[in-house]
Amino acid sequence: MSLSLSLTDEETALVADGEFFRKKARISEKIRGMLEATHVALKEELGRAELLTPPGFDPALFQFVKGEHLESFPYQYLDCPKHFHGTEKCTFRTLFWWGHHAVFAWVLEGRLVKQYRKNLVDRFHRVAGQDLELSTAPTLWEWKRGEGYTLPLTHDRKANMAAVLAERAFLKIGRYVPLDDERIRRGDLATLGREVFLVMRPIVSS
Repeated sequence: MSLSLSLTDEETALVADGEFFRKKARISEKIRGMLEATHVALKEELGRAELLTPPGFDPALFQFVKGEHLESFPYQYLDCPKHFHGTEKCTFRTLFWWGHHAVFAWVLEGRLVKQYRKNLVDRFHRVAGQDLELSTAPTLWEWKRGEGYTLPLTHDRKANMAAVLAERAFLKIGRYVPLDDERIRRGDLATLGREVFLVMRPIVSS
């Protein structure tokens, strides 16, 4: 079925509305500012943390990324720390996904995943019950949540979590925060990022 190229009245009004695009640009600037503040907060925590990290890991590395097409929606994210080296991944991502949610997640793959999994099992009740979710998707780059995508880490799900972990060569655990959360409305993404980083530190600590 081919897509009609004609514009509806609603679509015509939208593309002609310059203020809509100015608003979008202002919001994007605010989100970038939130991510920059989150970067400052995470640098402070990284200076105090004793993390279990792969060879060549540099806690000072980070990146900001902005795009328009994460499943047709705009997105902005911060990777801090950022470690992508071949099959080795050890990155904490703060993602703001327009139309969906904000996500704070460790993205982990490589030789240390076995130890991270062990940490999660052994220290499960230190991280359970704090709004974290284990990705059950077949790829690290799926950012949706809910049934078929994530498993909430509640205290009664340790056995379920362990069964899922046993089948996975990589690990992604995150907190998914609605965009109408009061802290996001206040622009305080940094406090959320710090909080989640600390909650998940038992998983990635030596």
